[in-house]
Amino acid sequence: MGGRERTWDRWYGFLVGGLLMVTLAGSPATAEMQLLPGAAADLDQVTVDEVLATFRQAEQALRAGDVDGIMALYSEQYNYHGLKKTDMRKVWTNLFDEFRELSDTHHFSRMIRVGSGSKTIIEVTCTGSLSGLSKTGGLRVPIDSWYEEVHYMTFDDGQWRIRGNVGDSPRFMPFGTSPHPLF
Repeated sequence: MGGRERTWDRWYGFLVGGLLMVTLAGSPATAEMQLLPGAAADLDQVTVDEVLATFRQAEQALRAGDVDGIMALYSEQYNYHGLKKTDMRKVWTNLFDEFRELSDTHHFSRMIRVGSGSKTIIEVTCTGSLSGLSKTGGLRVPIDSWYEEVHYMTFDDGQWRIRGNVGDSPRFMPFGTSPHPLF
């Protein structure tokens, strides 16, 4: 009788594990945003809340498939390795054409103020990812991921907006790498 119980336990484990995988693969992913403890120690709480509100608005627009909502969060002066705001509209339009149920994660490890007055920039150090369900294959696909990427945020028209990212434009990209223009 002991061998039969072990066989049942094994099949039960496979069944539960399989059901869990099917459930997770078929359910929409959710956005996750986390400010790590001490990450914004040098900023006042109002500024931190305003910067985080920009990323929350991005997540809402992402879930809604709202290109205009996402583009409203980019500064008119956006420039990242030569990509301008108009280029980013094309990137996001293509992503929404190819994927549904886009989801993202953002873990903010540092926020610092650089400059003062109208020239103030908030540097937001972020690790995260973007994924979506392929409209052709139906599988969740990793679209982008980043580690310790530093976003430049500028205050335009009463809101913090994405202006670009830290780093020089490389003359060439090493094999297997790509720029991270997304938020």
